[in-house]
Amino acid sequence: MMERVYIGLGSNLADPLEQLRSALAALAALPQTSLTAQSSFYISDPLGPADQPRYVNAVAALDTELPPLELLDALQAIEQEQGRMRKAERWGPRTLDLDILLFGERQLDEPRLTVPHYHMHARAFVLYPLAEIAPQLYLPDGRALSALLAACPFAGLERIDESR
Repeated sequence: MMERVYIGLGSNLADPLEQLRSALAALAALPQTSLTAQSSFYISDPLGPADQPRYVNAVAALDTELPPLELLDALQAIEQEQGRMRKAERWGPRTLDLDILLFGERQLDEPRLTVPHYHMHARAFVLYPLAEIAPQLYLPDGRALSALLAACPFAGLERIDESR
């Protein structure tokens, strides 16, 4: 069964724009999956330690037949291929971060995967790119994306104009 999945992308090391472009190409090449939309790129302040570069973020929409944990494994393989090193430090700098934000109407709470992604409701760097590609979206719990946006200011976010 084909399901709509939203993926959050982020990078702040090793040419972040190129990291996200490469990740989008890798997402488009996943088996039983098609990349249906991608947001603009946004620059955001880091959540973790302040002594790291700003992030470049985006959101992609996929239609996939892959089960959730199989998709998670594929995303982690893409991260590794692009130089991601998993460290104990949470929210530290990274070449690439790919997060499953939403997986159809599913609500999952498994040791390796929580969907909807925890704290996405409070992260401007997730909500604004998501709203760009799915403005009428409702979360599985019935909350409208527009209501989440109203409670989450655009502060600290800058849309990258790639037409320049």
